[in-house]
Amino acid sequence: MTQTGDASVREQLVRLKEAILNGDAKAAAEAAAILKEKGLQPLEVVNQAIKPAMDEMGKRYERLEAFLPDLVLAGEAAQEALRVILPKEGEESFIKGKVVIGTIYGDIHDIGKNIVAAMLSANGYKIIDLGNDVPPERYVEVAKKEGAHIIGMSCLLTPSMYYMRDVIRKLKEENIRDRFYVIIGGAAVYPDWAKEIGADGWAKDAERAVQLCDALMEKGKELPKPVILGEWR
Repeated sequence: MTQTGDASVREQLVRLKEAILNGDAKAAAEAAAILKEKGLQPLEVVNQAIKPAMDEMGKRYERLEAFLPDLVLAGEAAQEALRVILPKEGEESFIKGKVVIGTIYGDIHDIGKNIVAAMLSANGYKIIDLGNDVPPERYVEVAKKEGAHIIGMSCLLTPSMYYMRDVIRKLKEENIRDRFYVIIGGAAVYPDWAKEIGADGWAKDAERAVQLCDALMEKGKELPKPVILGEWR
């Protein structure tokens, strides 16, 4: 395997990071292809180029140095790179886990959810995006069908947050609650709500959502629930 200390490899890693930060999907795919040819494993490319670039973009967004279109383009460039480096077969052995994600029923806002989905994808998760206005039973149906590890629900409208409880209730009714970690986020929900409905975690933003999923996948059975990452308000 080619070592990442190789000058040409370092050059392409830098090129990939810059391409993602610039939202240049074509350049990102080209750099990823070269890195793949040089023998780098997918996880090396993710850890040394894709994740740092998306982390930096997230920080720029928080500092108002980048805006939503920049974040979306960066996510698209990162996903192009992932499509190149992921093996066509055996992809399941690379991904950290599968996440079914969507905005809960009655809420059509999906910008925040899209950002979280892009960040998770760039960090090695397979995303099954249900879109917005998703009925509770749909989350459960798809999570079962896809063999998901995590169900992620977003909500910006207070009247819709109560449908989150129905997702967990349905999982319990089918005696499959312990098969999935359930996480929530969005402007309408808060840490105490996660505790009240029996969710496994709450994250303030996309960067922390990645950290939350990592924590649950690595040692979720050991952690007291809900896992709270970030401060509300």
